Amino acid sequence: MFAAAAVDEGSAGHGPELVPAKDHDSLSRTIELIGARRRFKRNSEVYGAREPADYFYKVVSGMVRAYKVTVDGRRHVSAFYVPADVFGLETSEQHVFSAEAVTDAEILVVKRSTVTSLAAQDAAMAGHLWLLTGCELHRSQNHMLLLNKSAPERVASFLLEMADRIQSDGEVPLSMPRQDVADYLGLSIETISRMLTRLESASAIALPTCRRVVLRNRPVLRRMLA
Repeated sequence: MFAAAAVDEGSAGHGPELVPAKDHDSLSRTIELIGARRRFKRNSEVYGAREPADYFYKVVSGMVRAYKVTVDGRRHVSAFYVPADVFGLETSEQHVFSAEAVTDAEILVVKRSTVTSLAAQDAAMAGHLWLLTGCELHRSQNHMLLLNKSAPERVASFLLEMADRIQSDGEVPLSMPRQDVADYLGLSIETISRMLTRLESASAIALPTCRRVVLRNRPVLRRMLA
């Protein structure tokens, strides 16, 4: 189930909108109380596609990507998970996508059967579980719609989404490689670079480094999505 790079630390007794913390406190607290802390090295597998979906996961630190490789060898990144995100919320018994640590990451892992058993006895937790599952489906649908937009719209939407998810006032650290962004947006690395340069020239963003983007003018980015 877990890649060899995972080390068990022991267990304790805009794009898409995030679920407010108050709406999933019960589930998050449960994962924190009974989940096992595991560390994953950069690029190590958390789980693979078509493996049994026996666990739920919560990112403590680092970043995780969900992806799928098509029969012709192309990779499609479907999501990035950042600290406080819960993932692995499948509606079937198997994972549709694979998940890997983008950076060194610490993740809480809890058995799906344990959570669903507790949810059967706790209406609030059951509601939170369904809410998170619904939000994951909503995120997936939004991502599919994003891939029908123009290249500038995709890049602007991605930057706004990441800024919202990490609750940044301006600077967006891009922990993932540029290839990950390209595979998430369905664009080439060269196109990503051109779009970022265009946004920088329009004073919508600044690029201090290749892994840091400063949003200088959010209204300009939002108008691109109108």
